Formats: sequence, C-alpha cells, structure tokens
Amino acid sequence: MSSDQGITAVSPRTGPKPVWNPYVAGVALGVVLFATFLVTGHGLGITGATTYVTAAALNAAVPPGLAPHSYLAAYARAGLNHWIVWEVVGVILGGFLGGIAGRRLRPRIDGPRRVNAAGRLGFAILGGMASGFGARMAMGCTSGMGLSGSAPLAVAGFVFLVGFFVAGLLAGRAMTPFWNREDAS
Repeated sequence: MSSDQGITAVSPRTGPKPVWNPYVAGVALGVVLFATFLVTGHGLGITGATTYVTAAALNAAVPPGLAPHSYLAAYARAGLNHWIVWEVVGVILGGFLGGIAGRRLRPRIDGPRRVNAAGRLGFAILGGMASGFGARMAMGCTSGMGLSGSAPLAVAGFVFLVGFFVAGLLAGRAMTPFWNREDAS
C-alpha cells in the first residue's frame, strides 16, 4: 500500500508479524477452555478478578467501609490469592510478551481519526465502563459467562452471547459516523 493512503509499507523482517488465523485461534481457545475445565474444574473468566481487587483496595483504604454483610466483604475475606486474579495477571503478562514477540508492542491510541486522542480515550473508557458494568450485572464476562457458560450448554451462556453480540452491533452502528473509510483499513 502506498503512503498516500495513510498506511506505510513495512519490511517483513522489521514489521509486525501476521496475526493468528482466526480458525486456528478459535481451536486453540477451545482447547485451552477444555483443558481449564479438565484441570481446575471451572472455566475461564476475567471480571471476577476486578471484584477481588476492588474489595482488597476498599478494605485497605477504608476497612470500616466494608460492612460484614456487604457484597464485597466475602471477596475481601478471600484476598487476592485466588485463581481468577492469577489468571488475569497471566493474561496481562502473556499479552505483553505476545506484543513483544509479534513486534506489535508500541504505544498508540487507536480509533477513528475524526476524533482526537482525548476523545478516543474517552470512548475507550466509556466503553470499558459499560462493558464492566454489564459483565457484573450478567455475573460474567465474555469469557466467564459467554465461553465458560455456553461450553456446558448453560442457557445463561447463550442468552449472554446473544445479548453481547446485539449490544456490539448497536454500539458499532452508533460509532459509524465517527469513522472514515480510511480508518477501517
């Protein structure tokens, strides 16, 4: 591609490595999910870790603020040494190492070019907050409720996935005016 389109060509040796084939990545994810069920007795998840971290932070900052009967009290009593917290640490570390290995680790703010960097960060924060709130309301995220919930054929997992995709389609439509054709390439 020419640089006049806003994209510059990079050398195969110095540029980013190609991303995984989606079919291979899907099979790999299925194998990891199956192995997780087999070895640990439960599936994957992420948002539970944020609840453990929130409870620990609140307990450290304002111990009396954590009433013994509150939702977060049980999480605070359990502490941070929980499988889901360690899973998230592994995901962050694995993503960082994968970015280095794939030569894709570089600071940047992605998003539509019609919106400045502060606006893109605002969209990202707003979207992250909405996703996090929705995941806690659904009692699971895309990996916890979607993948790990639908793997044993739980109805809640499939309902979550349908709702997740519908919300994603609606959010995508709402964001369409902010994107140019060039932004999609």
